[in-house]
Amino acid sequence: MAKDLSKHQAAALDAHWRAANYLAAGQIYLLDNPLLTEPLTPDHIKPRLLGHWGTSPGLNLVHTHLNRVIKERDLDALCVWGPGHGGPAVLANSWLEGTYSATYPDVTRDAAGMGRLFKQFSFPGGVPSHVAPETPGSIHEGGELGYSLAHAYGAALDNPGLLVACVIGDGEAETGPLATSWHANKFLDPVHDGAVLPILHLNGYKIANPTVLARIPDAELDELLRGYGHEPLHVSGDDPLRVHRDLARTMDQALDRIARIQREAREGRTTEPARWPMIVLRTPKGWTGPASVDDEPVEGTWRSHQVPLPGVRENPDHLRQLEAWLRSYHPEELFDAEGRPTEQVLSYVPEGTRRLGGTPHANGGLLTRELPLPPLERFAVPVDKPGTALHEPTRVLGDLLAQVMRDTADRRDFRIVGPDETASNRLQAVYDATGKAWQAGTLPTDEHLAHNGRVMEVLSEHLCQGWLEGYNLTGRHGLFSCYEAFVHIVDSMVNQHIKWLKTSRELSWRAPLPSLNYLLTSHVWRQDHNGFSHQDPGFVDHVLNKSPDVVRVYLPPDANTLLSVAEHVLHSRDYVNVVVAGKQPCFDWLSLDQARAHCARGAGVWEWAGTEDGSREPDVVLACAGDVPTQEVLAAAGLLRTQLPELAVRVVNVVDMTRLLPQGEHPHGMPDFEYDALFTADKPVIFAYHGYPWLIHRLAYRRTGHAHLHVRGYKESGTTTTPFDMVVRNDLDRYRLVMDVIDRVPGLGVRATAVRQTMADARTRHHAWIREHGTDLPEVANWSWTG
Repeated sequence: MAKDLSKHQAAALDAHWRAANYLAAGQIYLLDNPLLTEPLTPDHIKPRLLGHWGTSPGLNLVHTHLNRVIKERDLDALCVWGPGHGGPAVLANSWLEGTYSATYPDVTRDAAGMGRLFKQFSFPGGVPSHVAPETPGSIHEGGELGYSLAHAYGAALDNPGLLVACVIGDGEAETGPLATSWHANKFLDPVHDGAVLPILHLNGYKIANPTVLARIPDAELDELLRGYGHEPLHVSGDDPLRVHRDLARTMDQALDRIARIQREAREGRTTEPARWPMIVLRTPKGWTGPASVDDEPVEGTWRSHQVPLPGVRENPDHLRQLEAWLRSYHPEELFDAEGRPTEQVLSYVPEGTRRLGGTPHANGGLLTRELPLPPLERFAVPVDKPGTALHEPTRVLGDLLAQVMRDTADRRDFRIVGPDETASNRLQAVYDATGKAWQAGTLPTDEHLAHNGRVMEVLSEHLCQGWLEGYNLTGRHGLFSCYEAFVHIVDSMVNQHIKWLKTSRELSWRAPLPSLNYLLTSHVWRQDHNGFSHQDPGFVDHVLNKSPDVVRVYLPPDANTLLSVAEHVLHSRDYVNVVVAGKQPCFDWLSLDQARAHCARGAGVWEWAGTEDGSREPDVVLACAGDVPTQEVLAAAGLLRTQLPELAVRVVNVVDMTRLLPQGEHPHGMPDFEYDALFTADKPVIFAYHGYPWLIHRLAYRRTGHAHLHVRGYKESGTTTTPFDMVVRNDLDRYRLVMDVIDRVPGLGVRATAVRQTMADARTRHHAWIREHGTDLPEVANWSWTG
């Protein structure tokens, strides 16, 4: 219950806040003399001054007050620091509470350790200026703004005992991803999920400009936040003791409200959507720092954003100002002679895993359980002969995912997210096991909505990505299903997550996390009614530019290979896995056993599809990656078998795109001898690829046979048209592939002129046919493998 602080309590909170502010400023400036036991000299100052002061006092204030409520209420809590560039604040608090020293024993909680804490900040061989993976208690870097609230809600999902506080900077609040994240409260189940406490910190400025939400009238801001479904509670001021009292009272009000919402929901006493509390905190930017520098106002302005006193080493006046600023916190009252925080400073610091830097939810791999995946044999499609029966691969996968949902119903550690496309992507079988999370109003015409559902659908790829990242980072499993063309919306978000995973893998204390798994479907080759706007296979190119230790890309060609790939990625750790698979009927090529073996290889020869007899190298290699390119290559191989039977053709299918890289460039890369054995060193390779053809050249440019590699793929020629016309438009069709073989096998062009003309005539017939009938040629539409 909310109550006023006593004088003793307020003094203790203020002491902790002052200590954190001192440590934050010290990290930006000090190379030596951490306790100011002697007058400051230029030699005590870092040669390069880096970091962000402006947001740090506000973050320190929130951390201080979260400590109090965590300790008094014995809360299990996590905090997402949206202004992650305020790294000095979060580092300072983790050092004060002891989790930093527990994680890094050389940075002891004394004067020597304080000196190391100061020196290492933004220093070669040290730690970044942001709240990075190196920071205990963090799941959010904050270098790119906009994702904090989505991460917070993702962390709260299926964590009913967890409070997730989320500090949102007012600059961050101007971003699109953050704006849509306000709607996440309509998906939070007060029975099965934890709570999120947004703290909108309005310090008034971005880097060089005022912020929108800090300048609009309070009444307008309240209307906005209430419209989002929140109950805003306001705290503002620049008098520290008054702000301490107001913030303490307000936090108690918010947490009492959260406890009441959860209690009533869990006791079945309410079915109305919850109006969750949030805090609007207004304090000056750069609070307690220099009021002015060189006759320019600094505190409370944009000038305090980074380093308020930039010329400390060269300018004696700046040096004097810095010393006065640091001494204004009275470090002699906050740290003993050995540099240890005093009892008063630590009086509200929680213990053990209750400390924000020690919560296992911020090191989610510690909480991860192996995902129970059922035997694939229950879902595999029978394949008596390749290329005769058809299935929709993602529909087959949907049956597997539905069983995973059933098997995790009690433990609730698996979710599917997607932008309104679960059923469109043929995964609707999951609705037999769980509903779609939804807390807002419902109508009789609605289907599959459920307060406790574990499918998350919202028409924002940003929010889907943020939810799943927060869910993964706190140790749970999931899948992001998305139309291939529109996953680009989260390009920047996946960049940041890959960087996080890469750094985390280098830290021995961070436990491996469930992988972030994408299923990209409704892909470029089958957009029969959407057309050009829905055709972009370039996310694979984007991801493969990133850290090879983290990224994996799979293009399963049929239903059983998709099952095998799905089993692998859902069991994997610390990766971003991109799986591209079709939802339209697709030929079944491999049995489950064959699919498993093929996926384990990542790339291999399909002996049954070629015409080489093993006595000599093939005359040509037909390679493929992706479901539609695979069909076209198999159709081309069938034409070559009948039209040019003397030609020795090898068919190679690639599932794992990173196999094409050299061994030294990626953990899955092939050594040169293996690549040459598969593709040959000097024979023509005609490669039909799902995406942009230049990616294959980039992956294989160092290979011996690269000069003989010819790639066909998507080249930005799209429209609303028939399935086969899409491949013809992009020169990926079977007839063009046969023509490529004739053009590139030495000596074949003269001998096979008639065959080449037949292929060209077939393309001409195709164009005339679709314009008259609106469907593909019967020989194409009714094709099946007869080899």
